Amino acid sequence: MTENVDAAVAPPPQEVDDCRGVLKVYSDGSIWRSNKPSFEVPVHDDGSVLWKDVVFDAVHNLQLRLYKPASPSFSKLPIFYYIHGGGFCIGSRTWPNCQNYCFRLASELQAVVISPDYRLAPENRLPAAIEDGYMAVKWLQAQAKAKEPDEWLTDVADFSRVFISGDSAGGNIAHNLAVRLGAGSAELAPVGVRGYVLLAPFFGGTVMTKFEAEGPKEAFLNIDLIERFWRLSLPLGETTDHPLVNPFGPMSPNLETMGLDPILVVVGGSDLLKDRAEEYAKKLKNWGKKIEYAEFEGQQHGFFTINPNSEPSNELLILIKKFIAQNSV
Repeated sequence: MTENVDAAVAPPPQEVDDCRGVLKVYSDGSIWRSNKPSFEVPVHDDGSVLWKDVVFDAVHNLQLRLYKPASPSFSKLPIFYYIHGGGFCIGSRTWPNCQNYCFRLASELQAVVISPDYRLAPENRLPAAIEDGYMAVKWLQAQAKAKEPDEWLTDVADFSRVFISGDSAGGNIAHNLAVRLGAGSAELAPVGVRGYVLLAPFFGGTVMTKFEAEGPKEAFLNIDLIERFWRLSLPLGETTDHPLVNPFGPMSPNLETMGLDPILVVVGGSDLLKDRAEEYAKKLKNWGKKIEYAEFEGQQHGFFTINPNSEPSNELLILIKKFIAQNSV
């Protein structure tokens, strides 16, 4: 009598989640990641900006990418962090869209640009990404204090003029760094953070906003993807009112009584995250914080990296340049 082997074989795992085709999560808990970016665009490296990779966290094998103008306009340049987006689940400093934007930032802002990676969910759920963002800034402090620093960086970097920006999930990290470091960022001395730039920050909450509910269903960052990113990145058992996700959640720190450095908040008018960004800026402004808010009419989530040479992207660079100048004196 032959045994029915097929009956004992477990069915293959089913795909449960797909994030832009580069991350797939299966029913048995296994995870597949593509070694290719979700944005297949050419890298525009014309030699006008120099760059290199540096390990900033050997324990987790995390790297950051440094950029500087090949022929800088000034002897010392401000330092501008650009923390990539991807819902805390995807993205990398090496993705072409990220690299091209950093080229533009370094060139147009005449700045040293630092683009760090961070651990991604669901393998590493929050607060891992926030901690990695903090470590990337502490790395800069170590460079500023080192007896034998990396001269590639220190020859041109002005450690007293640091700006921390982030795109989407990176904007969330930038906000949480602003809260953690507080006004004046005293713990980072001699590094001085002068301001933060939140580009379409990825905030959430258990109560859906009007635009999340009524905005375009075909949006680049649609509501299904928003919910999927949170499901995969939140600490298990937590909701989107978590303090790292909702700046005004029931357990979130009281931003009204907190000292914060200047913040520029930017969002596209067609971005489903628009209402949360606007509420964030309005509340902080009403509480007396130094806040600027800019909404780019008709623009989608991530418009500045998707079309980095568009007119709205050019206007954004002018806005960031002005913000840096105003907060450098």
